[in-house]
Amino acid sequence: MEDAAAPNSGSDLNLGGKRGKSIEECEDMIQRSFRNPIVKFLMEQMEKSGCRVGDNFVKAVVCTGPVAGGFTKGRGITVCSNYLTIQDEVNQVVIHELIHAYDECRAKNLDWTNCAHHACSEIRAGHLSGDCHFKRELLRGFIKLRGHEQECIKRRVLKSLRGNPYCSEVAAKDAMEAVWDTCYNDTKPFDRAP
Repeated sequence: MEDAAAPNSGSDLNLGGKRGKSIEECEDMIQRSFRNPIVKFLMEQMEKSGCRVGDNFVKAVVCTGPVAGGFTKGRGITVCSNYLTIQDEVNQVVIHELIHAYDECRAKNLDWTNCAHHACSEIRAGHLSGDCHFKRELLRGFIKLRGHEQECIKRRVLKSLRGNPYCSEVAAKDAMEAVWDTCYNDTKPFDRAP
């Protein structure tokens, strides 16, 4: 897959006019991300759950839309080289998308066209990946001392669901609210949110 314009589930980003890396540079950064303890843990948990993570499971691509990466069932994880500039961004994308891949692995009936299923995986990925850590939110220009994490996750879930042609704005919001408590509190494969 050379163009990752429409993965099942994607990581969004605040581009701020920055330029990305070449596919080769991004592939090197992906390889370095495999040394990250959270990435290693998630990949081990996928294997333990019976889902093989092969050599090409995570790949760098040039993307047409302003997303950092995505997970597509049956294809794996794409990392958008042209929108990422530093190792931390690549690590975050790989972690976020590995959570989607883990969800796909453990929930054999996950249906990405079902707004509630998609919302649940996005809630989990937002909560467990650190996407909404205070530092990241501050860098995005969102400044709030209390309740920032949940507000951030909700904002990012709705943004992701906007890219799902099966979820209207109203359906996305309703689905997110319906599954929020269950999915936010589901920290598998972690004992608690990292």
